[in-house]
Amino acid sequence: MTLAINTSSRQSDDEVLASGEYPLTRRDLNEIAAMIYSDAGISLNESKASLVYSRLSKHIRNLGLSGFRAYCSLVASPEGAQERREMLSHLTTNFTRFFRENHHFDHLKSDVLPGLLNRAKSGGRVRIWSAACSDGQEPYSIALTVLSLMPNVADYDFKILATDIDPKILALARAGCYDETALETVSPAMRKQWFREVDVNGRRKFQVDDRVKKLITFNELNLMSQWPFKGNFDVIFCRNVVIYFDEPTQQRIWSRFAGLLPDGGHLYIGHSERVSGDAKNHFDNIGITTYRYTGKYTGGRA
Repeated sequence: MTLAINTSSRQSDDEVLASGEYPLTRRDLNEIAAMIYSDAGISLNESKASLVYSRLSKHIRNLGLSGFRAYCSLVASPEGAQERREMLSHLTTNFTRFFRENHHFDHLKSDVLPGLLNRAKSGGRVRIWSAACSDGQEPYSIALTVLSLMPNVADYDFKILATDIDPKILALARAGCYDETALETVSPAMRKQWFREVDVNGRRKFQVDDRVKKLITFNELNLMSQWPFKGNFDVIFCRNVVIYFDEPTQQRIWSRFAGLLPDGGHLYIGHSERVSGDAKNHFDNIGITTYRYTGKYTGGRA
C-alpha cells in the first residue's frame, strides 16, 4: 500500500492535519487509511483529512473517547471489530439516485434486455449484478427498466443481485422507502405504477412495490473478499466505486469482472472510470462508460 502521507519523522507524524474538537494528526490519518485500505481497498491521502475529520469526530464524541488517538487504538483492537465496521460505514460515500447516468439504462433497455428477455421466455437463466448498490436506487432502476419491457418477468428465471459493503445502507435498500425528492428522476407513470405513498412518522414517503422487490436479492459483499458466485452474470453494474481504489486494485477488480461475464456480456461503470490493465484487452468500449466483454479473458475469479 502506498499513501501520500509522509511518515519520515515523529514530528511529521504528530502534525495536525485537521482540527476542531479533536486534533487529527498525520499518524491518525495514516492508521485510519491503512485500515480502510486493508478492509475495503479504498485509498485515502492527506487531501481527505477534512472529510475523515467531519465524518468521524461526532462519532468519537458519542463513544465518549478522548480523541482520534484513542479511537485508532479502539478500532485496531480485537475488541473494536464492530467499531471498525462502523468506521467503514462512516467513511464510504453513498451518493446515488434513480436512473443515475441514464444513458446506461437507455442502452440496457434498447440493446441488451430484448435478447436477455427472449432467453428468459425460452427457459433460460438471466442474472444481473449491481455490485455497489448503496441504498437500492440503482438495482431498483434496473428492475424498473426490465419491468417496463416485461411486467411478468418474475415468472421466469430472471434475477438481480444487489450487493454493498455497508450493512446499514443495505437495510435501507431492502426497505425500499424513499423521500419524494429521490423520485424526481422517476417518470410519473412509473411512479404511479410501481410506488405507493406511505406515512412514516408523519413524513410522506414512497414505497417500492413488492413486485419490484421480488426481482432483487440484497446481500452484503466486500469487493476485496472472495466472491461466492457459482455462475456468470449477463450484466454487471459497478459505477463510481472503483474510482476510490488505487490503480493496482482497480485493475484487479476489472479482471475479476471479466471472469464473471460470458461472451457478449456487458459492464457499466462510473462516469470518471475507465477499464484498465490486462482486462482492457478483453472489453470493447461500445458507448459512454459502457463495455462489452469479448470472451477472450482466461484469468480466474479470485
